Amino acid sequence: MSEVVTITGIATGGDGVGRLADGRAVFVPRAAPGERIRLRDGVRLHKHFAKAELAEIVAAGAERVAAPCPHYVHDRCGGCQLQHLAYDAQLAAKRAIVGDALRRIGKLDVPDPEIVEAVEEWRYRAKVSLTVKRGGGRARAVGFHPYDQPGRIFPLADCHITDFRLMALWRDLKPRLDLLPAGLTRLTLRLDREGRRHIIAESAGEPWLDAERLRAALPAGEPVICWWQPVDGAARVMAGGPATGFPATAFEPVHPEMALLARRWAVEQLGDLRGGVAWDLYGGIGDAAVELAGRGAQVASVDVDEAAVEWARGRASERPIRFIAGRVEDVLPTLPEPNAVVVSPPRDGLHWNVTLRLTNQPVAHLAYLSADPATLARDLHRLSVNYRIAAVRAFDLFPQTAQVETVVVLEAA
Repeated sequence: MSEVVTITGIATGGDGVGRLADGRAVFVPRAAPGERIRLRDGVRLHKHFAKAELAEIVAAGAERVAAPCPHYVHDRCGGCQLQHLAYDAQLAAKRAIVGDALRRIGKLDVPDPEIVEAVEEWRYRAKVSLTVKRGGGRARAVGFHPYDQPGRIFPLADCHITDFRLMALWRDLKPRLDLLPAGLTRLTLRLDREGRRHIIAESAGEPWLDAERLRAALPAGEPVICWWQPVDGAARVMAGGPATGFPATAFEPVHPEMALLARRWAVEQLGDLRGGVAWDLYGGIGDAAVELAGRGAQVASVDVDEAAVEWARGRASERPIRFIAGRVEDVLPTLPEPNAVVVSPPRDGLHWNVTLRLTNQPVAHLAYLSADPATLARDLHRLSVNYRIAAVRAFDLFPQTAQVETVVVLEAA
């Protein structure tokens, strides 16, 4: 008979974690803290840990709830990891994930941080990306992957964490998939700051020639802008809008309201910026730069995405902002000495040369925004030689998933 284990917490990535009889930690998707579960036969044993699947809930935990999304239950959708947990339990799990990373990886003596709960627990995503399974030269299935079968794709009916406006667009698109590019590999739907809906079709081969036909076939109403993203090349507008419009392929948080709260809190912690110089590194379309300028700083914002930077240059701001397109590690030597720095790096974290610059020439105040607790903790450990932590706060930008945004404010030691 398969082993019964007690789940004691939620690990990074969202799996429940318990202990096998031999002492190894075992990670089990869709398990809840406080419950006893029977493991499915075929536990995958590694040297120091194991992975298993849930076969039976022997005693349910108090925090388990019925997941509302049929895809989560029947298709084992990998997009969400925590729908089976009550929201308060999700928040507690994310606090623990961040705190554990900061202590274990960062070697920092800090408690689990407070967390700001989401404005919306459902229908918050302003962007959804769908994978395409091909057959007969056309899209045969467009949807998501099961968490335990990354090579399979199930067709999407509805994503409960995605904005209603995008799901309405998806319902209108599904009968018209033949008007998408023949070599389609990924389909992204996105809302911009003005509520316009964007379709980004990624494909190899010939350009998307039926974009205008598709747009004309969609029901009249909110505007739709069609983009073609070649596999090796820059995205371009094919129908519905100017080529210089909102850069729909640029990085932007999927929960805009919560991202705004996190960004504003980070900038507020930097203190009085009037007359000082501030860097906004990995600045994207310039949101943090505008906040910094609004507090009186002279701002230099750097990002590698040329389209994002070009759009940011047209934004209204209380003070002029210097927007620079380039790799942060290459641009740093050209920037004036800062009084404050905001960094929002990708999940890989800070480039080593950026870390060296910040440690060799410490700035008075540094705010680090991160969606990856592990790389955040690694970078904080490196920065700790010349900085001390002034404040830490987590923000739930990704309800129903195991992801969490963390803001850490550092001061020169």
